[in-house]
Amino acid sequence: MDTKPSLSGLSENAVTITRVADRQWHALDDDHVVGRGYAEHRPDGRLFVSIDAWHDATFDRLAEVMLAALPAPLHAIGDEADAELLAGWQRAGFTVRRREWEYAVPTDPRVTGLEDVLPPDGVTIVPGGQADEKLLRVVDRAIRDEIEASVGWQSMPAEVIARAEGDTIVDPAKYAVAATPDRYLGLVRVVTVRRPRIGLLAVRAEERRRGIGRALLAHALETAHRAGFAEAWTEVQESNHAAAALFEGVGARPVSSNLELVR
Repeated sequence: MDTKPSLSGLSENAVTITRVADRQWHALDDDHVVGRGYAEHRPDGRLFVSIDAWHDATFDRLAEVMLAALPAPLHAIGDEADAELLAGWQRAGFTVRRREWEYAVPTDPRVTGLEDVLPPDGVTIVPGGQADEKLLRVVDRAIRDEIEASVGWQSMPAEVIARAEGDTIVDPAKYAVAATPDRYLGLVRVVTVRRPRIGLLAVRAEERRRGIGRALLAHALETAHRAGFAEAWTEVQESNHAAAALFEGVGARPVSSNLELVR
């Protein structure tokens, strides 16, 4: 544990920044916690930092201490509507890397218009928990390589389930796939915490524009609807016009936007 004093003006005492764990800091003013900072590696390998502080001076001092202790590059996420938070990151030298829209997606097929959507001839949808793990890993790896070679995997929504390094499939039960008898053509990953989150919907490059992605989406939303959820949610990078069109075409509506910042 290490501490760094800072005269913040919050009281007559110095605010002290204390590293209370490997990637966790507290700002103390007269033994009261007046700010907290955290750092964590996302499953995709990026190091994200977050700070919760009432006062700009505390935010700035936490940022100063954390950034001196952590390796670059560092990433942060902020609600675009939170101007104060974004200003704090920008004071710390972060710049906006991308904008991501969060969508609320209706699940009722009568609302989405996906009632009668079927995969193309020769393709079936294998529900979550029933996919062959070996074939699932093959298609996941192929899709990741295709994305990495084009827009880069870091352009995809954050993977929220922790996984071992090098393992890209944490829980096969979270995936439904589009299949032919000998291989998988696409997949959709849905993780439910408080509500279903569509974290990945992707099809092999050579199989796109056949309606496979739309069929996978129809399956995922219908499954959520049968489970009693009126809405799912997903994030779409601002520049991903095809994904935005797909979700908006089934009645999804943007409810907020987040900015990813990098230093």
